[in-house]
Amino acid sequence: MHEETRINSTLWTELDNTSANTVNPPLYRGSTVLFKNYTEMCDVDRHQFSGITYGTDRLPTQRQFEEAMRRLEGAALTRICPSGIDAIRTALMTFLKAGDHLLVCDNAYMTGQHFCSTVLKKFGVETTAAPANVAGDIEKYIRPNTAAILLESPGSITMELQDIPAVCAVARKHDIVTLIDNTWATPFYLNPFTLGVDITIHSLTKYICGYSDVLAGSVSANAEHAETLDDFYKTMEIYAPAEDCALALRGLHTLEVRLSRHAESALQIARWLETHPLVENVLHPALESHPEHRLWKRDFTGSTGLFAFTLKSEYKEEDLATFIDHLQLFHLGYSWGGYKSLLTAAKVNRQTNSRYTGKTIIRLSIGLENVDDLQQDLEAGLAQLQNM
Repeated sequence: MHEETRINSTLWTELDNTSANTVNPPLYRGSTVLFKNYTEMCDVDRHQFSGITYGTDRLPTQRQFEEAMRRLEGAALTRICPSGIDAIRTALMTFLKAGDHLLVCDNAYMTGQHFCSTVLKKFGVETTAAPANVAGDIEKYIRPNTAAILLESPGSITMELQDIPAVCAVARKHDIVTLIDNTWATPFYLNPFTLGVDITIHSLTKYICGYSDVLAGSVSANAEHAETLDDFYKTMEIYAPAEDCALALRGLHTLEVRLSRHAESALQIARWLETHPLVENVLHPALESHPEHRLWKRDFTGSTGLFAFTLKSEYKEEDLATFIDHLQLFHLGYSWGGYKSLLTAAKVNRQTNSRYTGKTIIRLSIGLENVDDLQQDLEAGLAQLQNM
């Protein structure tokens, strides 16, 4: 045996038998996974092998994160995707086929809606919108070929809530799969499975990660639909990078502590904004003034750091910029749920009637900065508008 061959073979054997009891799990990278013997390899073809067969077969880091999310969600099965939008796409493609009809609540993630109206349409799935605050009245939107209903409660911009149990009761009567994007509440503050939902979706990029440095998503299923999700996931060979799974798992350990701070700070600022002379409406489900506050109080166990507000007057873009660009702690950027406070502002178009038609929605993602500093920053910015 050549020396370099002997060294490589010996080193591999030595490393394979080495382990360390670290606080965080080891990070696995790889494409080829070695079998112990030929029988194991044959077991793969016989569908009798329970181990990992290849790098796309969910390496240990991903599997550890999936199990943590599954337990947190109370799900039968959880699978991780490379991003939040990929989780939405995966969930929808799992349960839809050509000729099906999909109902989407009108405040669902806009990129997800675009996927439905373009890609799904191309493959023979028709999508229509249901009101953002739909309840049992979803019955009148159902067709004979309706196969799935996608909810997002609250929506991440205009913050309407659906009556989740009422929608699920109607859906189950018609044998329709219900899916919900639960990114805002996280599993800590809403358990959709107890309300009758079949599939939950998360953009792990947001609160689960918490540091704005990971793109990841998850899809979780109840026992009735777990095998269908697992089969589709395997067929598509979807997997998430080990590094991102490790970082998201890290974020999961601090999620409860961070959410508490996000929620407390957001509520303080939301209540203060309700008293501001320039503010018309504050869109936060935990406020008594929110139109669906009773649903939040009934179904949710807490709130988080994302909410929005509207102004009594509509300002020109350059005038609104005097407020926004004056801010020092709120930065302009998409996404939310990280430690840094963010702001977006835009008008939102809806396919159904909306109580915010024509209004500029200013959305705040309240981070982990000192809440008094954040409030003072907003106050100074709004003063620019008052002085115009």
